[in-house]
Amino acid sequence: MELLEIGKRAREAESKIRGLSTNKKNNLLLQCAEDLQKHTGEIIAANEEDMNKCKENGMSQGILDRLLLTKERIDSMAAGLCQLATLDDPVGEVLSMKKRPNGLLIGQKRVPLGVVGIIYEARPNVTADAFGLCFKTENVVILKGGRDALSSNRAIVASIRGTLKCAGLPEDALLLITDTSRDTSNAFMKMNQYVDVLIPRGGVGLIQAVMNNSTIPVIETGIGNCHIYVDDSADLNMAVNIIINAKTQRVAVCNACESLVIHEKVKEFLLPVLSHRLKKTGVKIRADQEALPFIEEGTLANEEDWSKEYLDYIISIKTVSSIDEAIKHINQYNTKHSEAIITSSYGNAQKFLEQVDAAAVYVNASTRFTDGFEFGFGAEIGISTQKIHSRGPMGLLALTTTKYIIYGNGQVRS
Repeated sequence: MELLEIGKRAREAESKIRGLSTNKKNNLLLQCAEDLQKHTGEIIAANEEDMNKCKENGMSQGILDRLLLTKERIDSMAAGLCQLATLDDPVGEVLSMKKRPNGLLIGQKRVPLGVVGIIYEARPNVTADAFGLCFKTENVVILKGGRDALSSNRAIVASIRGTLKCAGLPEDALLLITDTSRDTSNAFMKMNQYVDVLIPRGGVGLIQAVMNNSTIPVIETGIGNCHIYVDDSADLNMAVNIIINAKTQRVAVCNACESLVIHEKVKEFLLPVLSHRLKKTGVKIRADQEALPFIEEGTLANEEDWSKEYLDYIISIKTVSSIDEAIKHINQYNTKHSEAIITSSYGNAQKFLEQVDAAAVYVNASTRFTDGFEFGFGAEIGISTQKIHSRGPMGLLALTTTKYIIYGNGQVRS
């Protein structure tokens, strides 16, 4: 299907899904979840095609893990759709209504964004999440996935479009661009006649390309140089467990910990234990001069390491002498995504919460919780690292805008 045709069909579908009842939307999401699970075999077979190609091309283990679909992960995608069906429908909510001295009633009402475009890399779970969130908020979604996940995306989209067709709803509420070339991506970024908002999900290269080239309004998401700061008052056993989880549960996701900041008073007690645990999981450490003597097989970090989103089994360690130095370092090198402090000090916890500039700031918890499902949103369209319109995990509310509604009884302006 030509790109221009996709844009036209998306606009046509937009008017057809506008005004659907909440019950109809919820029932469709539940049926989509059931059908995804019914098609688990086909989806996994398609995913195996993608996995085999990526293994032949020498793709890193972290990226392969992000691409992999299993029965459990498909069940999780289905669970996300089911959770969306239980959430309040934001479309049509009247946020305010005030009477002016001239008798006009002026209010604000939540409405869909329209047509949402998403460009993403080897993350096939995004396909179902994006549809569910957009459909519940009466947005049409055009997806442009990477070539590494093309077969997986096609299988998921085929299942969902089949569900839409059986329900008598427009299949074009979900459209997939199957030409994965860079030229097509660049053309998609300039389809502002048909696309209202563009959301990139992927690494720094993809996001910067979209930010620099799009003529469509962009919501910046995803780059995650996430830090954990271990305070001098921290419970060190807690710190080790949180760091291991944040770094190794899934290394190629944007909320994984990439950088540690360690108070100098705990380095000789914390680092030998932590480095041993990290070594057992295959994580390589790049540390400053102060930390290196306490680390098994570490290498000296350079300036680039402080700002690096590795998406791999690598972590950096910076030593500081105070919480103020830690906050300064984090704010200088972070990507405004997720930051955490491990501390027993209420004062330091509050200072960290107030002064660290990020979409999500944690006290004594893993950064891996920055996720739409974990936040109770059912799924997420992405994790916004900007400050306008939406910030943090983007659920249903982030896919709506508002319009003013005005009731009069003949008023004219003098």
